[in-house]
Amino acid sequence: MKLTGDFLFKLTVLLAVIFTVNGCPPADRSALLAFKKQLSEPYLGIFNTWTGSDCCNGWYGISCDPEVKRVADISLRGESEDPIFEKAGRSGYMTGSLSPSLCQLDRLTTLVVADWKDISGEIPACLTSLPNLRIIDLVGNKISGNIPADIGKLSRLAVLNLADNQISGSIPTSIVNLNSLMHMDLSSNKLAGTIPSDVGELSMMSRALLSRNQLTGSIPVSLSKIFRLADLDLSMNQMTGTIPAELGSMPVLSTLNLDSNKLSGEIPSSLLRNSGLNILNLSRNSLEGYLPDVFGPKTYFTELDLSYNNLRGLIPKSMSSAKYIGHLDLSHNHLCGSIPLGSPFDHLEASSFANNDCLCGSPLFRAC
Repeated sequence: MKLTGDFLFKLTVLLAVIFTVNGCPPADRSALLAFKKQLSEPYLGIFNTWTGSDCCNGWYGISCDPEVKRVADISLRGESEDPIFEKAGRSGYMTGSLSPSLCQLDRLTTLVVADWKDISGEIPACLTSLPNLRIIDLVGNKISGNIPADIGKLSRLAVLNLADNQISGSIPTSIVNLNSLMHMDLSSNKLAGTIPSDVGELSMMSRALLSRNQLTGSIPVSLSKIFRLADLDLSMNQMTGTIPAELGSMPVLSTLNLDSNKLSGEIPSSLLRNSGLNILNLSRNSLEGYLPDVFGPKTYFTELDLSYNNLRGLIPKSMSSAKYIGHLDLSHNHLCGSIPLGSPFDHLEASSFANNDCLCGSPLFRAC
């Protein structure tokens, strides 16, 4: 039977359609193999499954969109409960860098390459051209360089986790354009400079974790505009200025950690009045003035740490009327007078009040 050119054309189109339905496109497969080529994982053999023409079927850590058969998720974690780790009896270890070939996967929604300890190099700047990205999780590696300047183009990004790396430079101002961002963890890097003043535009954000960097400048007042923000950690930086009183009016803020900065001024009474704030750590700053006498039956702190500051005066007796205060640390200040009786003071150790000017009473071994 003679095959006409028209028949061959139709056959080629048909085979292309069948291939698209039953397997991932060659371009996606090639992009993944180029990504794999720049990585070395010597112990678990996770890349041993990356064989065959269909990267949507049986390739470890790869998931595809079931409708269009395009690569949608890359999920490679070096610490996991997956049986492959249990069988090896160890956590993962991987070297290499992130290939720009990832940017060819224009249907990618999830990029997780986390906790491999030794992946280095920079974040490919072209990732910001992937319009469907919702999750970027690169925690626990040795990635360096800057956060891509135009990261704000990722309008669907909900999770940005770059913690525990060696990323330097400043936080890009474009980051405030991430209107869908809910979780931002940039902690334990080498970021410097200031937090963008209009960070409050991130209206969907519930967690902002920026601890253990080299950030400077003041705490942006605009943070108080983020209605959903529950967890704010700016500890172990070099932040200066006063604590904005507006933070105390945030309706769902439950954790505020400003430990180990260079903050000054007085403690805003609004923070201690906020009945939803359960963890407040203001230790190791240069805060001064009196401890606000605003405690009451709605006060509920699992942790209240005001140690290593320059607070003076008496411990408010109203603290005894609090509904609950678990861990309390007022040590290393300039407080005076008698320690109030009753809860929470009756279950605290002397270390909670050590190194003040003239505190007396139980649990200190100093009579009033």
